[in-house]
Amino acid sequence: MSDQLVRAITRDGMVKAVAVSARELTERARQIHKTLPVATAALGRMLAAASMMGNALKEDGASLTLRIQGGGPLGSLLAVSDNCGNVRGTVDNPAVELPLRPDGKLDVGAAVGSDGTLTVIRDLHMKEPYVGSVALLGGEIAEDLAAYFVESEQIPTACGLGVLVDRDQSVLAAGGYLIQLLPGAGEDVIGKVEGGVMAAGAVTELLKQNADPEAMLRAVLSDFELDILEKSPVAYRCDCSRERMERALISLGPEELRAMIDEQGGAELTCRFCDNVQVFTKAELEGLLAHMKKKF
Repeated sequence: MSDQLVRAITRDGMVKAVAVSARELTERARQIHKTLPVATAALGRMLAAASMMGNALKEDGASLTLRIQGGGPLGSLLAVSDNCGNVRGTVDNPAVELPLRPDGKLDVGAAVGSDGTLTVIRDLHMKEPYVGSVALLGGEIAEDLAAYFVESEQIPTACGLGVLVDRDQSVLAAGGYLIQLLPGAGEDVIGKVEGGVMAAGAVTELLKQNADPEAMLRAVLSDFELDILEKSPVAYRCDCSRERMERALISLGPEELRAMIDEQGGAELTCRFCDNVQVFTKAELEGLLAHMKKKF
C-alpha cells in the first residue's frame, strides 16, 4: 500500500497517537541520495519522525525541520516536513558502512553518534520560528525524540521508528509511531501504554505483518479503545523549482554572480533534497545580473 499517516485518540481521552508507513518515501530517498543501508535506516527514521510531527502543524504553509548532528560518520541528518506530512531529507555522508551490531541489526546509533544535538524547528510563518534542542541520548533517533518531547515540551512520549533494508539494499518496510499522554493520564494509563509498547515489539516487524499504520497503532495500544481522527497519504516531496534556484543565484550578489559568469560561463544547480538539476546559460545569468542592477 502507498505511504499513509493515521492519527488517533483513545476513547478515554488520555492518549493521543500518530503512526506512519513510509516504505515508498524512504526508498525514494535512498534512490536520490544513493544511501548505503545504515544511512538508509537513519534517514528513513528521520523522515518518518518529521512526517508525523509536521502533520501536526495545521497552519497552511507551516513546516517542520528535524536536524541531528551527532558527531558520527554520517555527519548531519536533516528532514523537512510540510503541514500535510510530506517530507524531504538529506544526510551528509550517504556511503557510510559499519559492522552490524551483535544482534545482527544495523548500527544506526554508532553511525549517527551520540555526542551532539537533536534540533526541532517549527516555522509557523510568525516573526520567528520555534526552535527546541536537546542533547542526544544514543543516536538511535526514537529515544532521542522521546527525550525531546519530555524535556522541551513536557509531553510524556513513547516513540518507535524502524527501517528494514533488503539484501539488495532496497527498503522492505519503514515507518513509526508517536504515543503521547494527555493531561490527566494516571499511572494506570502509563502502565498500559508501556505494556503495549513492549508487547507489540519492533516497528519493522509490525509493518512486515501489516503495512497499514492503523494496524500498528492498534497493536501498540491494544489495551485501549481507539477513535481514528485522520488518515492521509504522505510522500517524499520537494518544493524546489527553477524560480527558487534563480532566487538562490540572485542572493549571491552581483559580484559573485559576475565572477561565476566570467569563470564558468554558466551554472548547473542541483537541489540538495532531490534529483532536480537546473542549468543556467551565460545569457540567462547575464539577464539575472541586469535585473539586479536595475533594482539597485
